[in-house]
Amino acid sequence: MATRVAQISCGTEYSGIQWILDDIAEQVGIELVYPEMELSQVEAACEEMGLKVESPSLNMMMARAVSMLKDPSIKGVLLLTCFRCAEGTVVKDVVRRFLHERTDIPIITYSNVEKPKEIELYARLEALKTLITRKALLMRERQEGTTLGVDSGSSTTKVVVMKDDEIVGEAWIPTTDPVESADDAIERALETAGMKEQDIEAIGVTGHGRELVGEHVKADLNLEEVSVVAKGAALLTGRHKGEATVIDIGGMNNKLILMRDGIANSFSLGGICGGSSGRFLEVAAHRLDVDISELGQLALKSKERHELQSYCMVFGIQSLVVSLAAGVKREDVAAAACRSVAEQVYETQIQEMEMRPPVIFVGGVSLVEGVKKEFEHLLGTEVVVPPNSQYAGAVGIATLVSGL
Repeated sequence: MATRVAQISCGTEYSGIQWILDDIAEQVGIELVYPEMELSQVEAACEEMGLKVESPSLNMMMARAVSMLKDPSIKGVLLLTCFRCAEGTVVKDVVRRFLHERTDIPIITYSNVEKPKEIELYARLEALKTLITRKALLMRERQEGTTLGVDSGSSTTKVVVMKDDEIVGEAWIPTTDPVESADDAIERALETAGMKEQDIEAIGVTGHGRELVGEHVKADLNLEEVSVVAKGAALLTGRHKGEATVIDIGGMNNKLILMRDGIANSFSLGGICGGSSGRFLEVAAHRLDVDISELGQLALKSKERHELQSYCMVFGIQSLVVSLAAGVKREDVAAAACRSVAEQVYETQIQEMEMRPPVIFVGGVSLVEGVKKEFEHLLGTEVVVPPNSQYAGAVGIATLVSGL
């Protein structure tokens, strides 16, 4: 039986993308349902949420959210508004907060665009399905036995070998061919652990290339990234109780995850373009003639604030080159690149969701100190980068697979 998920929106179910949403939902085993409500309930719903806006459709969206609470068969929520609709963004956030206060069901948000990327919608709905149907597994707080976790990312492949809740072997290499990179990283991780393949009791796989790699290594568990990264962040920080926020900036995409008791319960994926990704910082480091591992330290030496003229990956790098040619110091340009990434993530994702301290920063970009500093400036709070933060996905899946 398909899992029932409420689609709460301003009426976008009547738009040209609804067939895509329905098709993808069916693929992942979700039935999208639309909470029914009477027009007479709209005014009362607005009063209950403490907000009334100009758009009648958005006021009806709030009424749908109130109505949904009366249906116990609904196990998840998709909040959907149009991209760059300021009023819609406000209502979406109010509805999400309202539902979080009254229920513990997982919620995902999406801003509709004219040509949505099906792979992004699939990733969101697949993650939602995992959070609904695998909650018992996601409650796991400790790794047991000897397991191997593979995070096949778009830019890097990360592998950890864990034994009785400790990392005993690891590898982190660039992703070329996903299968070949996974084989290479697994070999290196086993070598650093002083183990052989037959010593491994179970293998878990996550990440961009998980379908190919999972089949190749005959994985015992193959899970999407959102639930796994959240679990990895909780494990690396020992944050298994209470609320927290996880920021994960990958090579090509980003995740902002709100977490409760070590499990994701709301999240946002993506970013407008590669300008907010780790790939942008790699290109910037190359132009500055430093290794990516040195970019953050160079940025921390900055004394003069400088701004790049575009968030776009292409024009951002062009602005970086022009700045260097104009005599701007390398450290000031490095800081500007770090600031550009942090600001774009803040403006396109963080502003649409409240931050729940502590803020945990994981993924490869978390090792770039300049980005951490910029996030702390923007958020006005400490950002925690735990040890082995780049292995959050691998640690999460290695732990979860030990629970099978």
